[in-house]
Amino acid sequence: MLECAIIGGGPAGLSAGLYATRGGLKNVVLFEKGMPGGQITSSSEIENYPGFFDHQKSGMEFMDGWMEQCFHFGLKHQMDEVTSVQKEGDLFLINIPNKEPIKAKSVIVCTGSTPKRAGIKGEDEFFGRGVSSCATCDGFFYKDKEVALLGGGDTALEEAYYLSNICSKVYVIHRRDGFRAIPATVERVKKRENIELILETTIEEIQGDMSGLNTLILKDKNGNLSELHVPGLFVFIGHNVNNKVLQNKDGSFICKTNDLGQIETNLKMHTSLEGLFVAGDIRADAPKQVVCAASDGAIAALEVISYLQERS
Repeated sequence: MLECAIIGGGPAGLSAGLYATRGGLKNVVLFEKGMPGGQITSSSEIENYPGFFDHQKSGMEFMDGWMEQCFHFGLKHQMDEVTSVQKEGDLFLINIPNKEPIKAKSVIVCTGSTPKRAGIKGEDEFFGRGVSSCATCDGFFYKDKEVALLGGGDTALEEAYYLSNICSKVYVIHRRDGFRAIPATVERVKKRENIELILETTIEEIQGDMSGLNTLILKDKNGNLSELHVPGLFVFIGHNVNNKVLQNKDGSFICKTNDLGQIETNLKMHTSLEGLFVAGDIRADAPKQVVCAASDGAIAALEVISYLQERS
C-alpha cells in the first residue's frame, strides 16, 4: 500500500516526491515510464530559474541534480505507464497495463500539458534551436532581435505583446484575416509600433543551419512564397492537456475540469475528489513555468502529509 502515488516525473512530480519523502512519508512512488525530467529537458539553456544561472547547462543537465536530490530522501521511481486512476472507498487504484492495480492512500497527478505542434516542415528539427512555445522562458535570448510568432488566439497575442518589450520587432503570422482573441487584446497589439501583423499567411517551412533557425518560408493567400529572416519562432496554437489518467471509461473525469480539460483546484492543489491532488501544467490557470510547477508540487505534497495525518 502506497502512502502517496505521484504520476508524472517533471519538475512538479519530482518536487512533490522530495517534499513528501523529506516530510516523513515512507512509501512514495513516482510513476514515469521514461526518465524523469519533463519538458524542460528539451531546453538548450536555462536562464530564469532563481539561483541557477549557468548558460553552459541544458535543461537535461539542469534536471540531473533534481533527480539525485529527490531520490536521496527515499522517493522510488517505477518505470510504468499509468493508464487510469480510480477511487474505491477511501483508497485509490493505480492502473497499469498487464499488472495488478496498485493501491494508494493519496495521489498527486503531475502529467502536465504538451504544446501543440503546427506540423510545419523543419519544426521538430529546430525545436529548441530557434523554435519555442514559451516566450517567458526563451524570449530574453532574442533581446533586441527580430522574431516571428505563429498564432491568433488570446495567448498568442498576449505573448506577442510580451515579446515586443524584449525584441526589436515581432512578426505575428496568422492564417486568417482576423483574430480569435478578445478585441481589447487585438487593439493593444495593433497599436504596438514594433509588432507587424502578417495575415492570411502560413509558414510552409522552417529553415536553418547548425547554429539554428534563420529563415521562414511564408505562403500568402494567393500562393505567393516569400522569406522572413529571423532567428526565433514562437508557436502558440494551444496545448494538449495530458489528463487521460483521470478519465473514466465513458470519457468523463473523476474530478472537476474546465472547458479545456484542465483540472480545477484550489490554491492548495486540492481537486474536487478528496485525496486527489494535481500540480503543474495540468491544472487550470497554471503559469507553465518550471519554478511554478515546482511550487505546485511542494504544496501538493505538504497537503498530502496533512491529509494523511488527519486520517491516521
